[in-house]
This record gives sequence, C-alpha cells and structure tokens, in this order.
Amino acid sequence: MKTTLMEDTGANIAASLRIALATIVLCSGLYPLFIFSFAHFAVPEAASGSLVRNQAGKVVGSRLIAQAFTKPGYFWPRPSAVKYTAEAAGGSNLSPAGPEVRERALKTVKEYGADSRHPLPADLAATSGSGLDPLITLRAALFQASRVAHARGMALSDVEAAIRRHADGQKILGSGEGLVNVLVLNMELDAAGKTTMVPR
Repeated sequence: MKTTLMEDTGANIAASLRIALATIVLCSGLYPLFIFSFAHFAVPEAASGSLVRNQAGKVVGSRLIAQAFTKPGYFWPRPSAVKYTAEAAGGSNLSPAGPEVRERALKTVKEYGADSRHPLPADLAATSGSGLDPLITLRAALFQASRVAHARGMALSDVEAAIRRHADGQKILGSGEGLVNVLVLNMELDAAGKTTMVPR
C-alpha cells in the first residue's frame, strides 16, 4: 500500500513535469515564434516597430511614438505626462479639476498663442493616456499651420495641403475627422528642403 502510494505520487510528479515542460515549449517557444514569423510575413513594417527613416536611410523614430518637437518650424504633438519617454509610457494621475492640470493647460495655451477668438483644440491642451500619442487631429494641425508656414518660409496653402493629404489617410472612427501623424508630416516638410529635422 505504501509502495503503491509512493509510485502514484512519483507518477503524478512526472506527469506534471511533462505537462509543465510541454506548456513552456508551446507557450514560450513555438507560439511566439509562430506569431513573430507570421507578423514579419504579413505586416513586416508593423512587426519591425513601424520605423521611420530619413532620406539617408537613418532611423529617426517610429510612426507609433511621439517625439518632442518644439521648434516653430515643426508641428508639435500632444503634451506628454512622461516627457515622451517610451520606456515610461503612461498618463498622469492628477485630477482633471486640480490646479496642476489647469496650470499646465494655461501654459500650453500661452505657448500656442491661443485666445478666445482663436481657441486651442482640445487635443493640444490635454495629454494622452500613454503620453506617446503620435497623432493629432486635423483641426490641431491646421491650428499650427500658420506658425509652421511662417517659420519655414512656405505658402500657407502648401502647408495646409500637406496636412490634408495626411489627414485623408486616417479618420477618427464615427466622426469623419482626419488624424495627422506629427513625425511623418514634419519629415515630409523637411524633404521639401526647407529645413533639417532636429526633434528637440
């Protein structure tokens, strides 16, 4: 009886170890390898991080991660609670009704030169949940068009045309309003030869 119990226990442990090993191989090895291989075959750009390269072939960023553009000749992204640091993605725990958020919003409004006659679009005043949102609305991009055109010595109509080309490719679900990828738009303007892109 005692021997049988020990044998049963040993058999159960062996079976458990085999199941654990099989699970590790399947879930931590074969499945990720399959997904990785399939992704690189089906959507190679996205699987590689949606990297963006300049005309020299150098990686300057990702379509999925915002950068802190601050010069007047560039479109600026949404504010970031994590200072655009990708490894620290996250929003702010501050209360929307708190004084810190109000002060930050007022500072942003001042930086954009907005007022009651020329109100700042909401997405340019509020941080995103990740702090790394690479997109702004068509309205937010058009709000900045005059500043960018003036700084680059471009016709306002040319800058607005570039904005609308980008916005047409991506729409906000249910609203029909276009979205603009800040990095990609800035790179397109740089490619026109008006300036050299320096993110910060």
